[in-house]
Amino acid sequence: MPPGITTLAADAPELSAANTGFMLICSALVMLMTPALAFFYGGMVRVKSTLNMLMMSFISLGIVTVLWVLYGFSLAFGTDVGSVIGWSSDFVGLSGIGVTELWDGYTIPVYVFAVFQMMFAILTPALISGALADRVKFTSWALFIALWVTVVYFPVAHWVWGAGGWLFEMGVIDFAGGTAVHINAGAAALGVILVIGKRVGFKKDPMRPHSLPLVMLGAALLWFGWFGFNAGSWLGNDDGVGAVMFVNTQVATGAAVLGWLAYEKIRHGSFTTLGAASGAVAGLVAITPAGGAVSPLGAIAIGVIAGVLCAMAVGLKYKFGYDDSLDVVGVHLVGGVLGSLLVGFFATGGVQSDAKGLFYGGGLEQLGKQAVGVFAVLAYSLVVSAALAFVLDRTIGMRVSEDDEVSGIDQVEHAETAYDFSGAGGGSASRTTPAPGATAAPTNKKVDA
Repeated sequence: MPPGITTLAADAPELSAANTGFMLICSALVMLMTPALAFFYGGMVRVKSTLNMLMMSFISLGIVTVLWVLYGFSLAFGTDVGSVIGWSSDFVGLSGIGVTELWDGYTIPVYVFAVFQMMFAILTPALISGALADRVKFTSWALFIALWVTVVYFPVAHWVWGAGGWLFEMGVIDFAGGTAVHINAGAAALGVILVIGKRVGFKKDPMRPHSLPLVMLGAALLWFGWFGFNAGSWLGNDDGVGAVMFVNTQVATGAAVLGWLAYEKIRHGSFTTLGAASGAVAGLVAITPAGGAVSPLGAIAIGVIAGVLCAMAVGLKYKFGYDDSLDVVGVHLVGGVLGSLLVGFFATGGVQSDAKGLFYGGGLEQLGKQAVGVFAVLAYSLVVSAALAFVLDRTIGMRVSEDDEVSGIDQVEHAETAYDFSGAGGGSASRTTPAPGATAAPTNKKVDA
């Protein structure tokens, strides 16, 4: 994603209604991705956790929106301070920005750039929530979001995309968020789950998705919204780079679905809907940093590689014993690492920049830069996120009680349930009082909800 670039007055761009309208639409598409993620995650958990999973994503829309306006935009995209953070008083509260003031070097208003980036900031902590399903206090989660975006997301966004940020200046390519969004969120998820521990019954009780149609709906909406996420990250339509990214987004995602399903069929003997949805997300994640630097053939390769390796990676939690509830580490961390590193192999030098990967005669230089970006963000997010979770766990507590987790976090934290089986339409199985002359059915059957 290109940061602001200062231009000569004679070359200063003018506001483009077309690019401005396009970016507002892209911003709306990225906003849609957060409730889409809520549906995707919500369908993957058990019935008793559905609403909590939806809310863990939805609350990010409220918290991060306010923090972004107050100081987040300034920290991420303000004037560089030491190559690690930004700050501009005019961006605080978005109070010193003119209505038609343009983002430096581009034809869209600062307000449009700010709201587009806001949607990225909202989505990123919501991604973390899938690793923590079934067991985290909602108040603690809300506080974690506020702290995490402040000390992790805003600085990392400046490193990667901000003018003067040290990874940007190094030449690390991250078109739309492989490091700043997906590696950042995946590493944070791993750090937090190492602190808070496993769900009750992990590796013992069945924890199957309660609604695969909901999962597929969420995945489809994510795929749709991702076109705004990726193609919009070029901030305009003037040179065709955004169009290449749009094509590569579709191509890589389709290839990843095929790669995941092929692995699944060979390894487990079936083509599953959950696998198709997960493969799509893996492809979307992997192409996010790379799609503006590679050809469509390169996008196919990246998609297949991500589909297969992410499918393999989701099983690592059983091998190593960490409870990544909905495979945030296996899909977002692994997919983000793959997509970011594969730039160093497949970059053609003919799309967003002249940087070439190993397969196009560029040697190992770009791969080395990508590796620095990947491991710097991974290490920082992992350590700081674990520290935040540790402090919260030792003060206000991160987890609900074991009894509350077993009985259902929806009722405990939200005083609601996702599905009401006691009213009209519930069927005979929902009766609490037998009909006249009928014998009540036994109620001691254990049901995994």
